[in-house]
Amino acid sequence: MTLKRRIMIIFLFSSLIPFVSIVLISYFTIYSILTNKIQNGIQSNLKQVELSLENSINNLNHVSQQFAVGGSVGNKLSEMLSAEEPFERAKTLSDLKEELGLITFTNPSIGLAMYYFMNDRHYELENTGVKDSFAPEKLPLLAQYSQISYYGPHVSNSRFDNQYVLSAMRKVDLPNLDGVYIYMETGFKLTQNILNNDAVGGMASHVFVDNDGRIAYSDAPDSFQVGTKFPHFDQAKSSGTEQGYYWFKETSNQGWSIVSLTSKADYNREMNRWFVQIGLFSLLFLGMSLLLGWLLWKMVYRPLRGFHREIEQMADSRIGSPAARTHIPEFDLLVRRFQQMKHQIWELFREVEAKEKRRADLEVEKLLYQINPHFLMNSLDTVRWIAVMNGQDEIDRLVSSLNKLLHYNLGKLGQTSTIQEEIDAVKQYLILQQIRYDFQFDVHIHVDQEVLNVPIPRFILQPLVENALYHGLDDDGYIQVDVRQSDQIEISIRDNGAGIPEDKIEALLSAEGGNRSAGMGIGMSYVNRIIGMHYGERAKLGVSSRLGEGTTIKLSLPNEGGADHD
Repeated sequence: MTLKRRIMIIFLFSSLIPFVSIVLISYFTIYSILTNKIQNGIQSNLKQVELSLENSINNLNHVSQQFAVGGSVGNKLSEMLSAEEPFERAKTLSDLKEELGLITFTNPSIGLAMYYFMNDRHYELENTGVKDSFAPEKLPLLAQYSQISYYGPHVSNSRFDNQYVLSAMRKVDLPNLDGVYIYMETGFKLTQNILNNDAVGGMASHVFVDNDGRIAYSDAPDSFQVGTKFPHFDQAKSSGTEQGYYWFKETSNQGWSIVSLTSKADYNREMNRWFVQIGLFSLLFLGMSLLLGWLLWKMVYRPLRGFHREIEQMADSRIGSPAARTHIPEFDLLVRRFQQMKHQIWELFREVEAKEKRRADLEVEKLLYQINPHFLMNSLDTVRWIAVMNGQDEIDRLVSSLNKLLHYNLGKLGQTSTIQEEIDAVKQYLILQQIRYDFQFDVHIHVDQEVLNVPIPRFILQPLVENALYHGLDDDGYIQVDVRQSDQIEISIRDNGAGIPEDKIEALLSAEGGNRSAGMGIGMSYVNRIIGMHYGERAKLGVSSRLGEGTTIKLSLPNEGGADHD
């Protein structure tokens, strides 16, 4: 995984883990707070509604008592109904209306009030007009006791009022008449204001349930119809879910209940609003984290790319231009020190290269001039003429070939030769070796005509051929020399000798390796160094060998054409 990805992942995890933890903790905390807030708000609102209704019902109970027997109004009603004289009856009726007016005036919450005669279904002494549709048996019963029934909420039966009200019917005990009731209504507006001020912004519906669990009033008639049994009423639960609603119930001391119904969508609206806010905040936080991660990557990764570029230039043997400043003191200091180190390394490379080249030149020069060529050649000429004079043809041929070989091999340092001259020198060398050894071996040499005049460094083929002779060649042995032209000059020298162990091949090519005791004392390491001096990496020398099967040496040289040479 790249450093960029690691930085981004580590930064995201280090940022997101605390954030996610905070979000989860906040979620459960806020969920609990909001749930308790909503539920407590709803229960508190229901409690206020219950108290308001109880006060209204108690007020109806108190006022209705004044209209019943035992009160002044009830007594006058009894006198009016029992009066036989019209004058006396009219006077009593006038006094009764005045008394009723005084009671309703001192109780402004009381609306319609009248006496209702159940047997013949008519009413008297009403304080306002009554709707023709008035029928007590059709009113929604809320609670019922021995002498009084409470109804509502329902639309007022007053001809001039269409507001919701609570009503009560109380039986009036008369000595000579049965089925007389006092009917009165009280306003429901205060209670409605309380209901609309719920914890969910007035979005709740409400249901009134009577003592027997039947629905007396419903704001949600599609799901909770008036006259039906409210679900779970017999259970002790004060809250629950039903038909897509959360419901909360408050039961009064009088036995009736008020139930708040809130749809799940409205109930969760505040929670969802918080979820949206925390989601937007999370996206903002994630974007900031990514931005900070990108800035962190930019501060760290870009300088590292500069280091990488410097290292690549160094690996490609290029000095390169000065690196741009990162404006980070620590990185700028490291870049400067790295560039200083790079320049020092290249200076050391050049110094070592120059010293190595000079050392190689001195070593080759030492090898080529360790014998006094003039003395040696003059001595060999003398030996040759003595052999001719004495008829020693073999010695004559030996000395002649040796003299030619030494004359070629001991040429001046730095001179170049051609492939033709190198092949001729190898032939002279092989003549000497065939005379020297007591076994016979074949030599096959093939050279493409196109490469005969190609210039190559002096004295690079003979050490390769010499290696074939000194590594296990015996009777029936052969040496195959091929010089062919392709994209490069390909030279191969094969033999069928004993082969060379793998661990000795590298030693032959190293500066300390080679066969110093054989022939001219110049091994394959000389060839490796001399082609490196002339061609660099364009030339290659390789050795492959199998024990008991032979050795193949391959030399690849760049084809530099048939230029003239010294």
